[in-house]
Amino acid sequence: MSEVLDNLTEIGQALSDGSRVRALMSLRKQELCVCQLIDLLDLAPSTVSKHMAILKQAGLVETRKEGRWVYYRLSEPDENSAAAQALHWLQDTLIRSPQIRDDDRKLREILATDLEVICCRIRS
Repeated sequence: MSEVLDNLTEIGQALSDGSRVRALMSLRKQELCVCQLIDLLDLAPSTVSKHMAILKQAGLVETRKEGRWVYYRLSEPDENSAAAQALHWLQDTLIRSPQIRDDDRKLREILATDLEVICCRIRS
């Protein structure tokens, strides 16, 4: 297969899971620590890590490590790339979704909570 087709297929597979789509939508305004994503999605840490690895492999998210924290943010691909087009389509399509609105409300609460508190709560 061609590189473009391979990339498009990988993006399609990455977007085929609702939790991954919710994670992407939560990153549209700011980067988030993996602990914040775990809290938002209410999934096991290993599950969230696997989801984020799939999104990263597809070129939809990037990571940075700061001390013991791992942060995720949306990728900033070339505007004409399949990843950029997929991210625009996703945001345009889901911006008014009730699930995304609920996630936005929950995310505001999460962002107002000290990161250390969130991560300690998740570890226990």
